[in-house]
Amino acid sequence: MPDASLDPVEIKKFSALAAEWWNPAGPFGALHRLNPVRLGFIRDLARRHFSTNAVKPLAGLRALDLGCGGGLVSAPLARMGASVTGVDASPEAVGAARAYAKQATLPIDFECATAEALAARGERFDLVAALEIIEHVADVGAFLGSASALVKPGGLIVLSTINRTPKARALAIVGAERILQWAPAGAHDYDKLVKPEEIRAGSPDILWEAPVGITYNPLGKGWTLSGDTDVNYLIAGRKPSSP
Repeated sequence: MPDASLDPVEIKKFSALAAEWWNPAGPFGALHRLNPVRLGFIRDLARRHFSTNAVKPLAGLRALDLGCGGGLVSAPLARMGASVTGVDASPEAVGAARAYAKQATLPIDFECATAEALAARGERFDLVAALEIIEHVADVGAFLGSASALVKPGGLIVLSTINRTPKARALAIVGAERILQWAPAGAHDYDKLVKPEEIRAGSPDILWEAPVGITYNPLGKGWTLSGDTDVNYLIAGRKPSSP
């Protein structure tokens, strides 16, 4: 089904906040604080896999920021040397991303589109990043199928999301949203959270690595990578070069 992953309720919810994407003290502040950890993970993964240089670790690579929002990940990927395409189903979010890229003189191709639409027209990328998006789609299987199809043979895909565990309910939804107000109220629906094994099952053509946790240390260190995947986690995979 075309665009089966689209969830109009989720799109409307985030479209209403589009003007706040680049406000580090606003409703997307938690993503700003998460960004160094997420981007460091992608940078190190690319260096290992593509044997890229230290100065521009994504130089020569075509990268897709899937569910780009206001471009919080697209912009750093471009600064790391990638040729970046950012897509989101929210026209308002794409508008915010384009405005930032223009102001920052970053040559990023932003488009209001879906993973299914890009896959249908044969787009392929060396690196696909889908960060904090899979928990907002209507059909996880359709999204994963299209996201996997967008990866070139020999390319990489990286997802980050929130695990569907009682600990995640307590910390990421009750704690972060309702008590600490790190995210907009109602930003996440517990039943839509996705486990690592569901990502593997939904994209069996990808050779997935073990998930890596992202945990918050309140004693000054902030967000760091860890072995605890019960709440936030990253998971990376490679598409085989040949069948």
